[in-house]
Amino acid sequence: MNTTENMNATENQQPQPSGTNRAPDVWPSLQANDAHALIDFLVGTVGFLRTAVYEDGDRVAHAELDWPEGGAIMLGSYDEKSQEWCLKPGTFGAYVVTDHVDDLYQRLTTAGVKIIREIEDQPYGSREFGIADPEGNKWSFGTYRGAPRPERGA
Repeated sequence: MNTTENMNATENQQPQPSGTNRAPDVWPSLQANDAHALIDFLVGTVGFLRTAVYEDGDRVAHAELDWPEGGAIMLGSYDEKSQEWCLKPGTFGAYVVTDHVDDLYQRLTTAGVKIIREIEDQPYGSREFGIADPEGNKWSFGTYRGAPRPERGA
């Protein structure tokens, strides 16, 4: 029996409205020593949505977590055989856009999450802060949505 046959998807924690198929995206991905615990932290504490979790025995073969304000990540259990193309646990970093940065900061601080950069207004107009997750990955949350896209052909 191959890995695909062993995988079982968990139910979505929150139903997605019909017609929410996405266009191709960029999907940051990471691996975790304890993927189940990291998923629980990112969903239960930080606020990601559990979109899909496929398991292979006690391992997470593949998981997708959506950020409610847009974007998503993929993660799974650490596998030494994938060192050629995957980051080791605790070496990942991401910037997550939120319009609710002060509320999120307060909630994560109250929950005892490790703050690695205090909330602060940046000279380029963003308000942001940073945390470390239980695996040691670094997450920044802020209001900066990026520079406007250049026109095609410019």
